[in-house]
Amino acid sequence: MNKVNINSNIQELTEKLLSLAGVSVQVEVIDMGENTYEVNLSTDDETGLLIGFRGENINAIQTVLGIMLKGQTGDWYRLVVNVGDYRQKQEEKLKELATQSADRAIETKEPQPIYNLSASARRIIHMHLSLRDDIITESEGVEPERYLVVKTK
Repeated sequence: MNKVNINSNIQELTEKLLSLAGVSVQVEVIDMGENTYEVNLSTDDETGLLIGFRGENINAIQTVLGIMLKGQTGDWYRLVVNVGDYRQKQEEKLKELATQSADRAIETKEPQPIYNLSASARRIIHMHLSLRDDIITESEGVEPERYLVVKTK
């Protein structure tokens, strides 16, 4: 299936899904390359509803859209659903948390665990701290109890 059709499929599926939920949104689909698409949603008064508590709704929308698109095309595509600049704000908060934990690990010489992170949040922290050569990060435990540990080298 060509990229124009994928973009329009994603847009139609998103509009259909959210109209069934009674939410009026404007949808913009951006091809990020490598079978990845960013789905930007904008709405006048339903932003909080679309994001949900701790991003649960936006993550659920992302999952359902991915499954719907797989059902329609037969192929898996990575979809990243964003409302306003929610994803960017969350990433900045995670990077700030990562930096604080790394600094604390260096100061105290003690490993710093970070709990209650999704797999994608752990990945953002791993990637951010991989730029430093005085820190290592490891994920420990088993889902759903998996957590990240920041240590000095």
